Amino acid sequence: MHKSPDEYLLYCEDVTKAYGSKVVLEDIDLAVKHKEFCTVVGPSGCGKSTLLRLILGQERISSGTMLIDGAALHQPSPDRGIVYQKYSLFPHLTILENIMAGKQLSQPLWKKFSTRKTARDEAMVYLESVQLAEHAAKYPHQLSGGMQQRVAIAQALIMHPRVLLMDEPFGALDPGTRETMQLLILEIWEKYGMTIFFVTHDLEEAVFLGTRILVISQFYIHETKPPEESHGSRIVADYKLNDNAYSTRVKQTAAFGELIQTIRYEGFNPEVKQNAHDFNLTHSDSFVTYVGEK
Repeated sequence: MHKSPDEYLLYCEDVTKAYGSKVVLEDIDLAVKHKEFCTVVGPSGCGKSTLLRLILGQERISSGTMLIDGAALHQPSPDRGIVYQKYSLFPHLTILENIMAGKQLSQPLWKKFSTRKTARDEAMVYLESVQLAEHAAKYPHQLSGGMQQRVAIAQALIMHPRVLLMDEPFGALDPGTRETMQLLILEIWEKYGMTIFFVTHDLEEAVFLGTRILVISQFYIHETKPPEESHGSRIVADYKLNDNAYSTRVKQTAAFGELIQTIRYEGFNPEVKQNAHDFNLTHSDSFVTYVGEK
């Protein structure tokens, strides 16, 4: 079914990204509404991070249509923030100063001093959001990895992004800290109403966090190309998940585990290749524009 781009925050149609002759993403069709929490999973090398860079505007699509609020996406914007697995904080600045930095750097020189108190007050609000207000005067080396990642999230939030992109943000954390961070990001998402794209290799994390899960994979049978010809990754499954944050106890349910196994089967096994016409695109906003006989 044809989708109207005007209904969506992000709209992609027939998007392909190639580096020279190597096609990484092929015929990506995706329509995402405001305030969705999209988790993105797939095997190594499938192009998950590439998709985030395209949404960020850090890279350009090779062909197709990619729109934000109905306008062509060409370059980075403060409307889109990103948090990486490897947080990069300024070691010589306090935690509070690190969070203020983005706000201050975006101001012209003549305005930095007059707006410093406002930036400081706002930074404290976001420090409280990530539960680090009492650590404002410390330096990055004095914080644990999980706490430093919270600072990186606050750095992104203070720029008021409408879209928050997160690339394996909790990948380096121990399991206990990781679960704490999962609950924190759900609280932040509900509080600020952003649209989130969250890349993770952890299927449990993806199913727990998202309102929607996108499975990207290179393991499928193309509808027109012969098997010996290479092709880029596509969205091979698109599921609607829960709209609200649940207790971590949901991770122990049979339905939760069964969905993880289904996703692993559909997108991660190179020996199991679906025909492109049989992708499990059950989300109400899913659509496909590729051609070819079934």
